[in-house]
Amino acid sequence: MIVEPLELGEEGALPGPLLTELTELYASNQEFLQLSGDFPDPEDVLPEQVAASLAEELARPDAEVLLARSAGRVIGVSVTLAHHPDPDDPDPWIGLLMVHARDHRMGFGRELAEIVEKRFRALGRTGVRLAVPDNNHKAIAFWRAIGYQEIDRREDLEPGRPSVVMRKPL
Repeated sequence: MIVEPLELGEEGALPGPLLTELTELYASNQEFLQLSGDFPDPEDVLPEQVAASLAEELARPDAEVLLARSAGRVIGVSVTLAHHPDPDDPDPWIGLLMVHARDHRMGFGRELAEIVEKRFRALGRTGVRLAVPDNNHKAIAFWRAIGYQEIDRREDLEPGRPSVVMRKPL
C-alpha cells in the first residue's frame, strides 16, 4: 500500500479521474453513509458532493487527507486533524478512515490506520482519538480490534449525532 497526501489540481480542484475513483470509494460504503448521515442520498453519491466534502475537510487548519493506493488504484482515504478544536484535547484525531467496500476484510483498513498512527508518532504525539457514530457497531468493533478504547460518549461537534469517542496511546 502506498499512502500519500491528497494533491489538488489547478485552482484547488480534484483531477477528474481521481474524483471518479474517490466517488466510487464513497459510494461503495452505503451502509456507512446511511449511518453517518454525511451525504443526503447514500444510494446516489455525486462527484461534486465528494469534492465539496474533501474541500471542506482540507479547509480546516491542521487537516490532512491521505489517499491509500494498491495496484495503482485508490483503495482508501483517511482524514486527520493534528489538533482538535477543543484546546484542552492534546491528541490528534482521525476524522475519517474509509476503505473501498470491495477491499473490506483484506487488512487495508488496519494498515492505513497503522500508517496514520506511525505518522503521528513520528511527530511526537502520544495518542490519537476518533469519534464513531454510536449506531455504527462494525466500526466500533474494528477500532476496538486494533487497540482503541472507549473514553467518552457525546455528540459530535458538527453533525450533533451521538458518538463513541475512542483513543489509542501511541
